[in-house]
Amino acid sequence: MRYTYCPRCGERLGEKEVGDEGLVPWCGRCERPIWEAFTTAVIAAVVNEDDEVALLRQGYISANTYVCVSGIMKPGETAEDAMVREIGEELGLHVKELTYMGSWPHKNGDMLMLGFCALAEKAPLTLSREVDSAKWVPFDQALPLIREGSIAQRLVKASIALRRGA
Repeated sequence: MRYTYCPRCGERLGEKEVGDEGLVPWCGRCERPIWEAFTTAVIAAVVNEDDEVALLRQGYISANTYVCVSGIMKPGETAEDAMVREIGEELGLHVKELTYMGSWPHKNGDMLMLGFCALAEKAPLTLSREVDSAKWVPFDQALPLIREGSIAQRLVKASIALRRGA
């Protein structure tokens, strides 16, 4: 999100040359740059000891393909804390191990996704209201169920390689 007015004092922003950044939104009253805002989110391929990945269906994301557990970080949370919380909320699972896999800008550009491979003991899935359905899927059957080229597909592919030691 690009601001038009200073979020601190409400003054209309101008532009000012700031170091190597070039022209940036500038508040003359606060005498500071106002950087574009974006949301930080977490996403995980949740895997178990039986070489399966938990895939979800959420109608507000896609009616045709499966996705991974994801969610927005809350103020004061670490990415790891947010990921453990989201997995617990959406699937009712306890995370045994969390491995950071990388970061990806979301397609609309105003969100940064921090990706993890989360190892959880296989258990029945207890779904939150925002999850329409979910299931454990064997590694060799998972990728075709996820939208081609999506962050989820790249994350699942990388997590399978990590678990297989590749």
